[in-house]
Amino acid sequence: MSEHGASEPEVIARPDLEAVLADDKTKELIEEYEAEARTRTLTGWWDRIVTVLSVATTLFALYYAAAGAEIPFTGIVLVPTIRLLGQTITTPQIYVMIFLTAILVLTFLLYPVHPRFIKRVNVVDLAFVAAAVAITAYVFLNFETVIYRVNNPNEWDFVFGVIAIVTVLEAGRRTIGWHLPAIGLAAIAYAYFGMLGTPLQVAATFIILFTIYGAILDYSGAGKFYVDLAFALTGKRPTGAARTVTVASFLLGTVSGSGVATTVTLGSIAYPMLKKAGHDRESSGAILSAGGIGAVISPPVLGPAAFLMAEILGISYLQVVVMAMMPTILYYLGILLMIEVDARRLGARAIALDAPGFWELTKRYWYQYTSLFAIIAFLIAGFSTITAVFWSIIVAIVVSYVRRETSLTPTKLVKALAAGTKQVLPVGATTAVAGIAVGILLQTGLGLKISRLILDLGFGNLVATLIVSGVVLWILGLSLPITATYLVAVPTVVPALITLGVAPPAAHMFVFYYAVLSEVSPPVALSPFAAAAITGGNPYKTMMLTWKYALPCFLVPFMFTQPDGLAILWTGSTIPEAILASVSAAVGIIALVAGVGGFLLRPTSLVERVLLVAGGLLLLAPGFAADVAGLALFAMAGASQLLRRARRPATAAA
Repeated sequence: MSEHGASEPEVIARPDLEAVLADDKTKELIEEYEAEARTRTLTGWWDRIVTVLSVATTLFALYYAAAGAEIPFTGIVLVPTIRLLGQTITTPQIYVMIFLTAILVLTFLLYPVHPRFIKRVNVVDLAFVAAAVAITAYVFLNFETVIYRVNNPNEWDFVFGVIAIVTVLEAGRRTIGWHLPAIGLAAIAYAYFGMLGTPLQVAATFIILFTIYGAILDYSGAGKFYVDLAFALTGKRPTGAARTVTVASFLLGTVSGSGVATTVTLGSIAYPMLKKAGHDRESSGAILSAGGIGAVISPPVLGPAAFLMAEILGISYLQVVVMAMMPTILYYLGILLMIEVDARRLGARAIALDAPGFWELTKRYWYQYTSLFAIIAFLIAGFSTITAVFWSIIVAIVVSYVRRETSLTPTKLVKALAAGTKQVLPVGATTAVAGIAVGILLQTGLGLKISRLILDLGFGNLVATLIVSGVVLWILGLSLPITATYLVAVPTVVPALITLGVAPPAAHMFVFYYAVLSEVSPPVALSPFAAAAITGGNPYKTMMLTWKYALPCFLVPFMFTQPDGLAILWTGSTIPEAILASVSAAVGIIALVAGVGGFLLRPTSLVERVLLVAGGLLLLAPGFAADVAGLALFAMAGASQLLRRARRPATAAA
């Protein structure tokens, strides 16, 4: 309780986000828990070489996006295509090959072969760099003949194919660990250039553009603005600190697109606030990690797997964003409600931040809102995803100069462009290795065999098969990042679901959603462990509490995979059907959280908890009859709460 009395919240100093982001400890924590290995901190000429190559790769990706594209609403082509040594460098196969080489070279320079070599680049690194360059040179100089020999390679094709696979597997091992490369080893005999498939093409086109966009927003102060906005939007109730962190996680996630980075960044500035509000170390870590993980499924910038989904399904990225809207709302609704219940249980105190208000922030930094709708606006206007992101990047750069403190000076712009490529290195390696793994699963029919096994284990029943699929995705998520989990599941889990009548968009969204939720599933969960490193709490207790916070969200994918469940994804249904399904699902989450957490208007009795859980499950199930029954049970629990509250004063008066 503050010295001003119980009615006045304690005023605490505004956190300095810029200082946190610049702190070496924060950077180390992000690297430690976001990837299997830390990167080198290079100096001198090596640092200049890496920066130049990173910026050049970023500019090359932007050139690929802009070449041949028209300026919006003018019909004028701004950037012409270029030919080099007789080849058009924007030919998809050539562009992807050059992109892969740049990613490999940067990976071997920044990620050491072993932690003991982290201080400097050595001969082994340079050997792999030379191999990466040689692969591209061979393909580039012999493109016309190599492309036609792809199914009947000669001896040199075989040699360079093996070199390509070894370098890609080593890059994957350095960035994300040995698990995915071990899976990829099984495909060596089947795919000399398998890594040049859809996954890597998506990384070279869509994903790198979005990492560039995120880096531009980060260096122009958009992340800081969204954190301040979250502080301004949340009230001064006892649960205000927890709600602030959750809202900030969602908004900051639109910039970072990474669960671990969002968790660590916010944790470094918000843990003191949560501590002052009365949250213990474990609940603070759980709040931080649960909110951070949701950033991966939050529009408009979703995780890398979302771009792969759009490409595999043959739909626009805008459709994927629309499909992700309601699941994201339900995820954060569940998290917020669980936090509310837990904050009341812990007796959290009210606090207030000495920070600018909403209208003051909007008046000064109104232009930062453009990042929330720029991509969507360009997509709605009919632009392709690549073109929409390209012009969104241009808009973000231009509007940064509205105020001096957010302007991208030449130094900041170079850092942002370099960061855009550096952030895609683990994803580039992941998609290249996963391309090999997916190739073997498809070419040998092993993927379909695994699908049949999943169907057998689920006895052909949809709900049972969904449970088995969830377990499979959980196991994959124990050792693989989200993108790799999704890619491996596409030829194995998705066919099983489609066989049972699940619509392809719902099947892919199920896999994507559960791949993200594997980040909070015991016994391995990176974000909770990262949060515990900041709060000093027990990492396993933090992980289990995070899992409890996210538990209602595990049922959301079961909703949209049921017959007529597409309405939850706002696709394949009418507007009234989508509204009804969304409202029903939201009320179902409220009932379920109240039942599991033991609090509605007041602490619940055992009977009320049973009514709430049963009503919540019925509301989450599609169908009018289930909705009516669920609402009836929810109303009964609410009426019981009101009756008990009315009786208590009467009893006290007697």
